[in-house]
Amino acid sequence: MRQALAQFPTGVCVVTCLADGVRLGMTMSSFNSLSLEPPLVLFSIDRKAVSLPLWERADGYAVNVLSENQRDISNRFARPLSNKWAGVRFGQAGSGAPLLPGAAALFDCEPWARHEAGDHVLFIARVRQFRSFGDRRPLVFSKGRYAALQPGETVAPLWPLDIHY
Repeated sequence: MRQALAQFPTGVCVVTCLADGVRLGMTMSSFNSLSLEPPLVLFSIDRKAVSLPLWERADGYAVNVLSENQRDISNRFARPLSNKWAGVRFGQAGSGAPLLPGAAALFDCEPWARHEAGDHVLFIARVRQFRSFGDRRPLVFSKGRYAALQPGETVAPLWPLDIHY
């Protein structure tokens, strides 16, 4: 199943929070949009994650959609390092969650709901603020490795697509 799921390319995010005075950050590709009204996004965390109880107590989260030149940040926050934040520059969202400079997009979120979902916990968050940087290309992950989007001409979006209605 893992091999089949790897056929679906995803963007790469580092989701961050501040819980009980502890800064947390985790690389994930389980981020997704959920609703425009209200503005909701979701991400999931493995139930075996040592930091899960802190994530569950967080008052807010920041979703940092990484740029293609941020592989090192992705790798750093994907590992269980004792201090992932050593030497990392960051700002602070209104929720208190750390914001990573250079990201392609940033979402400052508050908890909306949490659900048990098999071996993961699904976090649904309401977006309070967001910012995107159209000049930065997103970091993409596919088939177990980083991938690059092909440069091309910019075309007007066709959103919403007919398949959504």
